[in-house]
Amino acid sequence: MPRTRKRPSPESPAAPPQSSQEMWRTAVHAAQEKQAKDIRVLDLRGVTDFADYFVLASGTTTRQIQAIVDEVESQLKKLGERPSSIEGYDNAEWVLMDYGDYLVHIFSEKARAYYDLERLWRDAKQLEA
Repeated sequence: MPRTRKRPSPESPAAPPQSSQEMWRTAVHAAQEKQAKDIRVLDLRGVTDFADYFVLASGTTTRQIQAIVDEVESQLKKLGERPSSIEGYDNAEWVLMDYGDYLVHIFSEKARAYYDLERLWRDAKQLEA
């Protein structure tokens, strides 16, 4: 059974609120720092109402995928953002980081090809990552 990491209690006062766009850009930058592959951002506004953006990226090994997740979480935490949950971290085939308005998906290359979220959400606009 995959481990779920719940949002920790705040350790310090949160930084001033940032926009979802600033947050997903931070997530993209953090993923790039850990050499994530094929980073994409889908703009879901007008397509669905459960999230505004998906950030999609791939890693080549379990260790790299976990490092990408850790870096994204660390960089966003510095801005006062904490995920409501992180799913799939231990298995690291598909890790989902739920930040409410935006979701960060970090996949193995095999899982990314299998689930093909870009095809499933083809009505979403792809943004420059």
